[in-house]
Amino acid sequence: MTTPTTGGDRQNPAGVKTLAIRLEPEVHIQLTLIAQLRGSTITDEIRKALMAHIAGIKENTDLASQAESAIAEIDREAAARREAIAQLFGTDQEAAKPRAARGR
Repeated sequence: MTTPTTGGDRQNPAGVKTLAIRLEPEVHIQLTLIAQLRGSTITDEIRKALMAHIAGIKENTDLASQAESAIAEIDREAAARREAIAQLFGTDQEAAKPRAARGR
């Protein structure tokens, strides 16, 4: 579950999302011990683990190709919607305009 923040809350500075996670008791105990031994907090340990996980995923070429396919599908859907709007409102010139390709 995520809770959007507006920046006015002391415990949730702007740009930070709050997540609630469920851990098995033995995982929580281990995580607590790791945090104590490192002089850290459970939250910091979870953040470090998530950042390492995300870094590993960014190197996954299969996932990168899936992302490229998703972008292509989004572009196709957007073009179809633009065409439908142009036909609905009679703005054929707008539908015919080529859109700049999204690049990386």
